[in-house]
Amino acid sequence: MAQLDNAPETAPPGKTPAGLRMAAIVLRALFLGILALITFRVSLPQNETIWTAYDTPSDVVRMLLGLAVAAWLVFQLFRGPRDRDSYRTWFYLGLVLVPFAVICLFAAW
Repeated sequence: MAQLDNAPETAPPGKTPAGLRMAAIVLRALFLGILALITFRVSLPQNETIWTAYDTPSDVVRMLLGLAVAAWLVFQLFRGPRDRDSYRTWFYLGLVLVPFAVICLFAAW
């Protein structure tokens, strides 16, 4: 591979302002948690209980896929951003996506 003359500058993780870092972590956790709740709610059987869902193959597939996606989202909650720019990105995305996710949560519930 070719060597870059100007290597991209990376700041050490400790140089992120504490306020930005905490706000990004809280907004990211809220968004991913709400998204996991929406996924779990949508994956439940429509007109049946969980125990009678095995009669309909499409409900079983919906439940398994929904639970897998919800588990992946919960796993992502514990993996934090890795660099300073990721914290800034999650801060700005969180300001926009958390209110939208709350609206979707109330609409889906």
